[in-house]
Parts: sequence; C-alpha cells; structure tokens
Amino acid sequence: MSLELPRPVRVLGPADLVPTDPTPGMSRERAFEVPLLWAGQVETAPGAVSGWHHHERNETSLYVVRGVLRLEFEGYDGWLDAVAGDFVHVPAWTVHRESNPTGQPSLAVIARAGGGVPTVNVSPPGDPAPDDRA
Repeated sequence: MSLELPRPVRVLGPADLVPTDPTPGMSRERAFEVPLLWAGQVETAPGAVSGWHHHERNETSLYVVRGVLRLEFEGYDGWLDAVAGDFVHVPAWTVHRESNPTGQPSLAVIARAGGGVPTVNVSPPGDPAPDDRA
C-alpha cells in the first residue's frame, strides 16, 4: 500500500493571484489549480460584455462579491442577473457570456471542478462554424 504524504495548507492573498484565461471583457485571476479543481476570481468592468465561451468539462460555481453579473447562455432567450451574495452554477460545456450592466466593477469568486480546459472562447451561438462559412 502506497501512502501519499499530505500537502500543506496554503493561504493565498491578492498578491498571489495570477492573470489567466483571458476572455474579452473580463479579467480573470487564478488563485490555484490542482487536478480537478480551479479557483480564482473574475472582475468585470462597468458596461463590459465578455466574449462567448465555455469551460469544457468543468462545472463552474461563482459567488458574486460585489456588483451585478449578468449571464446570457445558449438555449435561453434573455439573461439572468446575479447580485452580491448570489451563487451561480454554470454547467459544463454551457456556452455563455457575462456582462456588467452597471457603472461599478463587479467581482465574483470562481471555483471549477472537473479538470477540463478552464476557458474555451467560441463564436456566438448561431454563428456558422468556420468550415461552414462561404
């Protein structure tokens, strides 16, 4: 029987966050990533609208710390707004985008479970695939 030594507990502060996974209109920072778990935060500027993207096989949880995070996603006509204190679940492979309809930056804490590619930027829903364009 093989015993794995325990890993140390870590505390990561704002200075430890690393810019990562760019999507136009959003500033993501990673706190840490281990197999099957990714954690960080995202700030969305006032009036910003992100590009369309998904998080591959990752289930994503967001906790809105401040501001408003507006979500649009494939298969839903309209949007959902999450405000400070709200939790959001974005299922794996869900094509979506976020925006900030207010005059103040929004901030959300992110946790992703699944181990897939953290962010995959894609064309808007309904756009023809690159191979289908004339």
